[in-house]
Amino acid sequence: MARAITTKRKIAISVVAWIIGILIFFPILWTFLTSFKTEGDAIASPPQFLFFHWTLENYVEVQARSNYFSHFLNSVVISFGSTLLGLIIAVPAAWAMAFSPTKRTKDVLMWMLSTKMMPPVGALIPIYLMFRNTGLLDSRLGLVGILMLINLPIIVWMLYTYFKEIPGEILEAARMDGASLMKEIIYVLTPMAVPGIASTLLLNIILSWNEAFWTLNLSTSNAAPLTTFIASYSSPEGLFYAKLSAASTMAIAPILVLGWFSQKQLVRGLTFGAVK
Repeated sequence: MARAITTKRKIAISVVAWIIGILIFFPILWTFLTSFKTEGDAIASPPQFLFFHWTLENYVEVQARSNYFSHFLNSVVISFGSTLLGLIIAVPAAWAMAFSPTKRTKDVLMWMLSTKMMPPVGALIPIYLMFRNTGLLDSRLGLVGILMLINLPIIVWMLYTYFKEIPGEILEAARMDGASLMKEIIYVLTPMAVPGIASTLLLNIILSWNEAFWTLNLSTSNAAPLTTFIASYSSPEGLFYAKLSAASTMAIAPILVLGWFSQKQLVRGLTFGAVK
């Protein structure tokens, strides 16, 4: 029998949740406000929260100095491309591990996850040389490939977890009806795991969109995404906080909007199979 939650406890939980939410969201709010300040107001002491001279000159100057839409398009192609390519590879891999496991399946999964524990800089030089020698340096194709490989362990792990919640008897029934392996995956398994696949897709789009290390080191201009766009406002002369905040706001706004409209699907997918 479930325990009754008292009104005081509900209020306490709500207050704590709001405090945590405000603390998490405050840096984004401060960046947004700073983007409308002059450089003088941005470094004023004590800081000015709302009562300052609001201006759009930072956004005008950022757009005049950099081609925002070119960087935005690169981010869209790289994040969506790497995620979709990862799903194409990860779905069959997760299916094999979930429904045809071997004694080494868990070891393979742990090995895949362990690759995320290595500092990226440890593999930078060989990957940079490979990209330079193959002509993939500063190309969308190269960044799509490297980000797909970086996030592939997470995609496989998440899909494996979702697929394990699907009864194997359903797939066996499809085989008895004459479904081939490909049809089993496409027409039976995939529709049943849509919430999990959707949350995996959304999470990995966010990870790819925010990836900075590899995009900064493997791109310069042609394939530079929004992370490189932001970094360009850090100069030897110093940080121009107002312009940097405007560039950051323009870079994170699309992914924030995507996250806001897809939050229900994301939560549904992340809790898929948690309650039986």
